[in-house]
Amino acid sequence: MTIPCEVGRLTLEEKASLCLGSDFWHTRAIDRLGIPAIRLSDGPHGLRTQPEEADHLGLAGSVPATCFPTASALGSSWDVALLERVGAALGREARALDVAVVLGPGLNIKRSPLCGRNFEYLSEDPVLSGDLAAAIVQGIQSQGVGACVKHFAANNQETDRLRVSAAIDERTLREIYLTGFERVVTQAQPWTVMCAYNRVNGTYASQHRQLLTEVLRGEWGFRGLVMSDWGAVHDRVAALAAGLDLEMPPNLGVSEAQIVAAVRAGDLDESLLDAAVTRILALVDQAGRTAAVGTGASFDADEHHALARTAAQGCAVLLKNEDQILPLQPQVGATIAVIGAFARTPRYQGAGSSQVNPTRLDNALDEILALAPPGVEVAFAPGFDIDADQVEGNAALRREAVALARGAEVVVVFLGLPDRDESEGVDRTHLDLPPSQTRLLAELAEANPGIVVVLANGSAVRLSDWEDHAKAVLECWLSGQAGGGAAADLLFGRANPSGRLAESLPRRLQDTPSYLNFPGDSGQVHYGEGIFVGYRGHDALEQPVSYPFGHGLSYTTFEYRDLSARVSGRHDDGDLEISVSCVVTNTGSRAGKEVVQLYVRDVEASVARPLRELKRFTKVSLAPGEATTVTLRLASRDLSYWSVARHGWVLEAGHFEIAVGASSRDLRCRATLDIAAQPIRPPLGAMSTLDEWLADPAGSVALRAAVGTDETGRPRGVVGGDEELRKVIGSFPLRTLAAFPGSGLDHEMLDTLIEQLDGPVGPDAGTG
Repeated sequence: MTIPCEVGRLTLEEKASLCLGSDFWHTRAIDRLGIPAIRLSDGPHGLRTQPEEADHLGLAGSVPATCFPTASALGSSWDVALLERVGAALGREARALDVAVVLGPGLNIKRSPLCGRNFEYLSEDPVLSGDLAAAIVQGIQSQGVGACVKHFAANNQETDRLRVSAAIDERTLREIYLTGFERVVTQAQPWTVMCAYNRVNGTYASQHRQLLTEVLRGEWGFRGLVMSDWGAVHDRVAALAAGLDLEMPPNLGVSEAQIVAAVRAGDLDESLLDAAVTRILALVDQAGRTAAVGTGASFDADEHHALARTAAQGCAVLLKNEDQILPLQPQVGATIAVIGAFARTPRYQGAGSSQVNPTRLDNALDEILALAPPGVEVAFAPGFDIDADQVEGNAALRREAVALARGAEVVVVFLGLPDRDESEGVDRTHLDLPPSQTRLLAELAEANPGIVVVLANGSAVRLSDWEDHAKAVLECWLSGQAGGGAAADLLFGRANPSGRLAESLPRRLQDTPSYLNFPGDSGQVHYGEGIFVGYRGHDALEQPVSYPFGHGLSYTTFEYRDLSARVSGRHDDGDLEISVSCVVTNTGSRAGKEVVQLYVRDVEASVARPLRELKRFTKVSLAPGEATTVTLRLASRDLSYWSVARHGWVLEAGHFEIAVGASSRDLRCRATLDIAAQPIRPPLGAMSTLDEWLADPAGSVALRAAVGTDETGRPRGVVGGDEELRKVIGSFPLRTLAAFPGSGLDHEMLDTLIEQLDGPVGPDAGTG
């Protein structure tokens, strides 16, 4: 297919028709030119491909596919290589099911732990989210299948998600909510990006030209196609002009007619339509080249199930492990009490458009029975009804479970959130486990102190009201179809926990930075916490948390030493590089994996900056006694903040602390660097303050020359005021002072002064 030729041969009506799908899951075909339709499919953690006879809304059952751990679990792996393997498996299954584009991964920031779709998102941190999502994209696309990064941008809640306007300041949008998408685009070049439902600062994401064209394509160099989320288009012509290429699902008979009418009326430049069609045909061409090769037409379901088990092992986070109760080492004649309905009826994925029909499904109880040593009894009691949330629960089930626990050497309790608590379309209202479960746990602890809790949940839950009843807590998240086997592997030590928290676990909901501004009202949600999302906010407030971002234990131990940070190049020359190295040693008796995390702090910032920010990470595997040197590299961008005044990234000269460790609050080694850079000052204008003018070398000279001096040589007016006067008027804009009698300035002088500095002139100049 020769794309430019095809565009030239298309009629206006055909071009318009290509800009929307033909049905719920396919693009439009143009039979007379041999342009085929291609299939899209949900699939952040497994393909949800529907048979051709499925319902027109796309909500019916799907063909069997491997259900991998959800993004909340995969994010906790901190394992780029693992996520690329999972992505490649998704790509192979997509090929086998004739799917051209997998609608995933999702990497929206976990602004609040209440977001009902957090199980589909990776982290509260944009660097972690972006790098892991890039790995998934690279894996999917290595199989000749396109990935679709979503939801661009600021889709951080489900409440009123199709209409709500996210009110976000420019700096917060850039540093927190766009950075992850930027990293995916620049590292992996996904074939497609999906716009969000919501509005961003009043404009629907589907019609947001700044996001879709200026930033995504212009700044980041995105070369692919932008599609809508399903039902996100409100004005097809405005969306096309903004950079939205493909509307899904199609508003047949309406959207294409609007495009044609707009072009004929001169309201839409046909070149914009041609550009969109070119990108659509390029996507069809990419998919066609893959199909022509003919490889990867099947997949090994058993092999993918084994990969799902490996992934679930790498995602689980061992939150606590008192008295080294884990791994389980039962003696002959011992009884392991397995309690909790989730052990037998696993909750392994979230509800909504990402639901997968698994090729098979393990449960933890069967897997524990299979791995228990000979002579060890495994006994089970459900303990509670999965759908019961009242305090009383089922008294008979509770009594049975307590009796079983009383006679066991160790009690493994499977707790978690029911399906109804986590679903696309609905936000949670609290962080709590069902009270029927926490009451059961308290009674079990009275009967037997040897309690191990295994959690099944897609989003953060509160632990502060129940974790004292448990000696160990193993957070397994929604761990996919092989999660039961992975849990058994981890409990018995066949696998060593290596997951780390990709989100903070607060002690209570009120401690979350977004608490007062979530989910908003009257059609708007104000991102009042700014850049202080997740651990950034907790750390700034020196706030206790149940477990910090990056935390996770192991069955072995690791030592960090010999940190070095070497600077080469210069920021002003564009080649600054900081090479950070340290030695990590496995000091325990078991093989294990450690996540080495590098955080940066600007010690002398002129703007509010977090106490620390994750900038690099890597996961290393070490045998007992083995040591390795980990080297991570930073560049200017990693030390910079987004300047609203300059609408760009700015690095301020000064001291930066480089810290390496095992979590955001377990930093083992630190070094301080002095980084040189040209001074950065905001442009001066009429609304710049007296203090800002006098702090700027050129501005100070020009201002002093403009006001002149008196007979004693002292500057006239406001410039010559004493220290006490400067305290009062130093924050006044010059435009205001120019109206004051005796200030030494007037508006004509001020305009001339600004012109001399080649600065902006006007009522709003200098507001940045």
